[in-house]
Amino acid sequence: MKLSKKKKVLFRISIGLNIFLIAIVAWGIIKMNFVKEQVLVTEVQHNLVELEGLIKNQIDDNWSEPNLVTTELGDVLNGIWLGMTTGKQLGALSKSDNDILERLYSKLNQYPNDELYRFVDLTEEDKKNFEELRETLREVGLGLNITISADMDSFINQAEKLNEKIKYPLN
Repeated sequence: MKLSKKKKVLFRISIGLNIFLIAIVAWGIIKMNFVKEQVLVTEVQHNLVELEGLIKNQIDDNWSEPNLVTTELGDVLNGIWLGMTTGKQLGALSKSDNDILERLYSKLNQYPNDELYRFVDLTEEDKKNFEELRETLREVGLGLNITISADMDSFINQAEKLNEKIKYPLN
């Protein structure tokens, strides 16, 4: 079967357009996964490292400003929620990863955390629980002066280990 010159040109243009469209779709998928990972790594993993550091700082300062810790915990919780919401909307978060994040959110939400315009008062037991949380964060590799991998699989692995180690309920 012989194609006319016109059909050959149209066929080549069609192939070129299909390749171009496939490239655009692939680029979009890569960007969506990048956004999901950046939200979780930046808003959760880095904030968990900061939380560990703030708890250590408060221990050293005899809990002089405990609301630094409770405010940072609120940032961690907001980051987890944002990561789950973004991941669901983009369709880029697996059911397994979402379940891990939901459990982590529930377990961390049992610690006292600040709400808008309202700081919580920490009891001695709350402080002890935060000190145990600090140790747990360090055990799973989330702490100051610990090398942290900034990829999604590593973070989900750390979140899963946190889920295993954090008591529920605390008391």
